[in-house]
Amino acid sequence: MAKIKLFNIKNEVKEYKSSTIDLEKKLQNIIEANMEILFGVKFLATEYSISHGRIDSIGIDENLCPFIFEYKRSMNENVINQGLFYLDWLLDHRDSFKMLLLNSKMSDIIDKIDWENPRIICIANDFTKYDQYAVNQMKHDISLVRYIKFEDDLLMFEHVNDNNIKNNTNSSNITKHNKNESTQILSNLYEDIKNYILSLGDDVSENILKHYIAFRKLKNIVCVETSYKDKLILRLRLDTDTFPFEKDFSRNTTGIGHLGSGDVELTIRNNDDFEKAKPFLIQVYNEN
Repeated sequence: MAKIKLFNIKNEVKEYKSSTIDLEKKLQNIIEANMEILFGVKFLATEYSISHGRIDSIGIDENLCPFIFEYKRSMNENVINQGLFYLDWLLDHRDSFKMLLLNSKMSDIIDKIDWENPRIICIANDFTKYDQYAVNQMKHDISLVRYIKFEDDLLMFEHVNDNNIKNNTNSSNITKHNKNESTQILSNLYEDIKNYILSLGDDVSENILKHYIAFRKLKNIVCVETSYKDKLILRLRLDTDTFPFEKDFSRNTTGIGHLGSGDVELTIRNNDDFEKAKPFLIQVYNEN
């Protein structure tokens, strides 16, 4: 994989020297201490012991999907198969995961866990082309994330693979969430919105969840509710303090219970609303 170079262009141009981190513990500690900021995941446990090994890190993401982190410590380590083994174990031992939520004082979401969309993130300083090919052939949601450390205070994560899930990508209609007379009109509108969001970058994936559809990079950037008869509701992860809210089109839902991530809510009833939303979709992609 091509080496990424990072430069400081303030005053005299200076190249930051890249390096790796001791994956035995230091990087894992950084991620676990900042998991919600870095990946939108609430940390639950580290080095979780099971009958045939230890799961490096376990969490639950903002969509209430179980989450497994595995760290690749050498080029020869088959971390993908390892992650799949741990995922199968977790799905067969759901009560163990629920106990982690109880211990983390998150009992209120135990009955809301989305067991249909568990996720795995494999983190390494590099992956082979065979790693990427193998993941693209699998039905599970597996993200390969490459890290680079620059000098003492900069850490970069690169999303290596396109992790669109096969059973999520064929969503030309939205009858899973909406079964009324307006379904076809809304389906066409949703399809246009979906294609536009996905066109913003290869690192965006569509994920059909129980109650909404999430578009995410490493974290959700846009969530779409499709259960209404005459509109689509988009939730954007943008700063509500600077957003130009407009009556009957957008509103601030901070502190108001709602599905999905993001406190900027857009109401899309037609193509005119969609055109109006496009600059904000570009903005949410660039800022997350």
